[in-house]
Amino acid sequence: MTSPIVRRRRLSVELRRQRVQAGMTLSDVAEELEWSPAKLGHIETGIRKWPSVIEVSALLSLYGVRGGQRDAILTLVRESRLRPWWTEYEDVVPSAYIGNEAGAVAIDSYAGMLVPDLLQAPEYTAELARARGRDGAAVERTVAAYLKRQEILDRDNLGRYHALIEEDALQRVASRSEALHAQLRRLIELAEGDSRVTVQLLPTSVGLHAGAAGPFTVLEFDEGESSLAYVEATQGGAIVEDEAAVERCQEVWRRLVDVAVDPLATIVTLKRLDLLT
Repeated sequence: MTSPIVRRRRLSVELRRQRVQAGMTLSDVAEELEWSPAKLGHIETGIRKWPSVIEVSALLSLYGVRGGQRDAILTLVRESRLRPWWTEYEDVVPSAYIGNEAGAVAIDSYAGMLVPDLLQAPEYTAELARARGRDGAAVERTVAAYLKRQEILDRDNLGRYHALIEEDALQRVASRSEALHAQLRRLIELAEGDSRVTVQLLPTSVGLHAGAAGPFTVLEFDEGESSLAYVEATQGGAIVEDEAAVERCQEVWRRLVDVAVDPLATIVTLKRLDLLT
């Protein structure tokens, strides 16, 4: 089943489309239902995360939506209100992003000085969690959450996962031999064993490059939905939906791909590192 967060976004788009098709403004609807325009605006933009079946039923009745179409939209409402697994790990992972990640059909990821989350070996994730000040149960929860996230790579509707990895991201764990070798083996296994997964190294020798502004991921969706980006920052990442801003991220991505080592040569390099370090 598609992520509840993705279904909420689809619901918002569909309700906005139905209102426009009915020839009504936000003010028209608010007046008819005795709602504030802000409430309806929040539903249509997805800011209000949990529109109820009763609220959506009232909107559909006003818009004249009946029969199978009405039933399909109400099913979307119910599915958007399901509690997803990641809500149990909100202390160690960004739940809003993961909700979108879980529904993506294509993912392009550049993680800066780190190995991208979906490619991390448990040993690497544990080292990273400790570096971020976590210990004991928090480290275990972080590893469990990342392993659960990585099940995305086994999902039938994921068409592409493409990661660009800085050579320095691997060198930073060189002093932790077990973590480094576990990480190298995972990258090799995925790059060789799954045709949907592409891994490319960004060698230190390329110098400063287009990714200098920081890590980001671009997510693509099916059913005509717009792509979005997730831009990471120390104080917490931000989801970017503005079309022009997403396109700028995609342009940076294309420039990074141009200077990265090609996929086959990347696998050769990873195997050499596994043997020599």
